[in-house]
Amino acid sequence: MNIDLTNTTSSKINAALVEARRAAGSPAVGMVLTLVIVTDEGNHYDALKAAADASREHPSRILAVIKRPGRSPRDRRGARLDAEVRVGGDAGGGETVVLRLHGELADYADSVVLPLLLPDAPVVVWWPVDAPARPAQDPLGALAQRRITDTYAVEQPLEQLAARAASYAPGDTDLAWTRLTPWRAMLAAALDQARTEVTSAVVESEADNPSAELLARWFANRLKVPVEQVVTDGPVVTAVRLRTAAGEIHIDRPEGPVATLSIPGQPTRTLALKVRSTAELIAEELRRLDPDEAYAAALRARVTAPAVAEKVSAKKEQKDV
Repeated sequence: MNIDLTNTTSSKINAALVEARRAAGSPAVGMVLTLVIVTDEGNHYDALKAAADASREHPSRILAVIKRPGRSPRDRRGARLDAEVRVGGDAGGGETVVLRLHGELADYADSVVLPLLLPDAPVVVWWPVDAPARPAQDPLGALAQRRITDTYAVEQPLEQLAARAASYAPGDTDLAWTRLTPWRAMLAAALDQARTEVTSAVVESEADNPSAELLARWFANRLKVPVEQVVTDGPVVTAVRLRTAAGEIHIDRPEGPVATLSIPGQPTRTLALKVRSTAELIAEELRRLDPDEAYAAALRARVTAPAVAEKVSAKKEQKDV
């Protein structure tokens, strides 16, 4: 059921939600959290689709905040709230409210969102593309227990990753880190089987990939080894090599959903390691709302490159003498 509201208020939106639930035959509120999506007109469709798919695992009230401050001075001076209420069907396992904030109201999104939050339920804020410099200090971010950004979706991801490290607060996370969960799980399991000390690591990925950068920082933080980063054609992270005295632990995923795992002294194995959808990433993040200490440590770690071998040949040394 869809209800369109023009020039409305938060109280009228709440009334429309109750009406929509009654019409759908489920007047009780059975949702476990509120997911606030701060986006724009160009990205709201994909973000809402991913959130609706994730809500089938985590029934949520989804509030999509679309700011439209206006281009002309007259439009910027005005203030209007339009809303679309969706319950059932494309709304997934919960209910969705699309909020369009016009004019000056765009600067007070937290005042619009606050009355629409589910009582006594966690709040998660997700910026699919452009996030504020300090998510925890943003008026909407301050309402949330969990704040999700995505450095992979911005124009300069590595610069944004540096900004995330400078502004980190407990509850912050990034989908570039979430994409690494299968890689980290497989690498940890491989090290448990190999039972040998790692001397250095290599991460192969497409250029300027924030997930590869975070993986390199994770190695630097947890293994205390130098990490070499190699640029490939992608997509995303394509291979990881952990060098040990016994040989090389190697996970290779050049393309597609299948990877190979090589451990010294063991046969090569085939693993399922697909590139996951945004809906799967959001669903994973909604499973835990406590601070991610591993992400915080990796975000702040410094990567040391392997030492460069001496390039001066013996012949050149003799000539200099």
